[in-house]
Amino acid sequence: MKRTLLEGSRAVRRSVSVRCSSGDLSDVTATMTEPGPAGSSHLSGEASLYVHWPYCLRRCSYCNFNKYIPRSDNNHIMTECLQQETETLLQLSQVSCITSVFFGGGTPSLAHPSTIAAVLETVSRRAHLSDKAEVTLEVNPTPAGMSKLEDYCRAGVNRFSIGVQSLQDEDLKILERDHNTQNALQTVVEARRQCPGRVSVDVMFGRPKQSVESWERELSELLKVCDDHVSLYQLTLERGTQLFKQVQRGELSVPADDVTAAMYQSARRILHEHGFLQYEVSNFARHNAVSHHNMSYWKGRQYIGVGPGAHGRFVPRGEGGVMREARTQTLEPDVWIHEVQQRGHGTRRRIQLGPLELLEEVLLMGMRMTEGITHQHWQLFSSQMGLDEVFGTSMEVQELLKSGHLILDDRGLRCSWDGLALLDSILPALLLELGNRIPENPQTSFW
Repeated sequence: MKRTLLEGSRAVRRSVSVRCSSGDLSDVTATMTEPGPAGSSHLSGEASLYVHWPYCLRRCSYCNFNKYIPRSDNNHIMTECLQQETETLLQLSQVSCITSVFFGGGTPSLAHPSTIAAVLETVSRRAHLSDKAEVTLEVNPTPAGMSKLEDYCRAGVNRFSIGVQSLQDEDLKILERDHNTQNALQTVVEARRQCPGRVSVDVMFGRPKQSVESWERELSELLKVCDDHVSLYQLTLERGTQLFKQVQRGELSVPADDVTAAMYQSARRILHEHGFLQYEVSNFARHNAVSHHNMSYWKGRQYIGVGPGAHGRFVPRGEGGVMREARTQTLEPDVWIHEVQQRGHGTRRRIQLGPLELLEEVLLMGMRMTEGITHQHWQLFSSQMGLDEVFGTSMEVQELLKSGHLILDDRGLRCSWDGLALLDSILPALLLELGNRIPENPQTSFW
């Protein structure tokens, strides 16, 4: 379950094939609320905002994300360009309300708190940003990162996502992380002090030398200190990374697929026992502490991407656009800076999403949620053909329904407990049937 279309949020990385008791997961999220009616933002002036800080002090051995080691301190110029591009794209989109902001990277906790404040001030000048809007910052749990948490809160951040990844110092060294277990635990405690109830922790499984038993012990240890949100990510060996080369040379080995599948299932069980409800493939929350920003992705809402390599999905109403576009910003920071200085933005590619492309994204994102896709939500994007008309007559879909992996009823379309762990093997059948039912209309242009 790789990063599919959600560039701003990391996701479980490989297909997990497991079997356990079948069950309907939709009730899990029945009590979890989010701001605004589901899916309404593509019809209104709402959007979320993702801001990418591309710099890291070092590259982790497993990472192939868009990140760079800064050659000099250019915080000032980056701040100006992030403000400029934010203003340009907000004007282009003509959205009147930003529902959430997410600062990701890279390592955005390397940015000065004044940068965060400046971007948020720019947003507030161009659109409504409620005092209650979720503003998340990804934090690397180093002493330097922890020391700035209070300043980030003063700048406007009200939620932290802590990249713990592991509570084993040896594993952190293998992953070439620049923190240790003590740093991670101390950062989580301080983040909870600054933003009680609004701290998420990222933890990775499927690491070299990891066993199901050691993973369960580690997760139980983490649950003693964590807040109300946990994200689980399965390690994927990305070609070209240092870790990939080490495994290829036989210097390290990673757990087999059946072992990582067992890790995923044991984590679901342990988190459930501690009061966490699974609301998406890799995300768990208690006390309704869901990530509203990520929910906007999974609900198919508009979002604006700012910064090198950021992605966005919105209708460019400012230039007369009527169709949603998939937009990608220039990857390399120095080139992006030049483009923003020259023309106000660094958009490198824009693709108009036709009916099929848009519904493919709605399907891919919506099926990640335990509540799946409701009939009402689907109709916002497909008024002519409902879920039953698109998927109800397919023989392959019928087999998935009979097996108990898929559920299509008066609520909508969703995976069972079994099915969510097999999502990668279910989606091709759904995408094929969707393609057979909806005409394709691709349109592409470049800037």
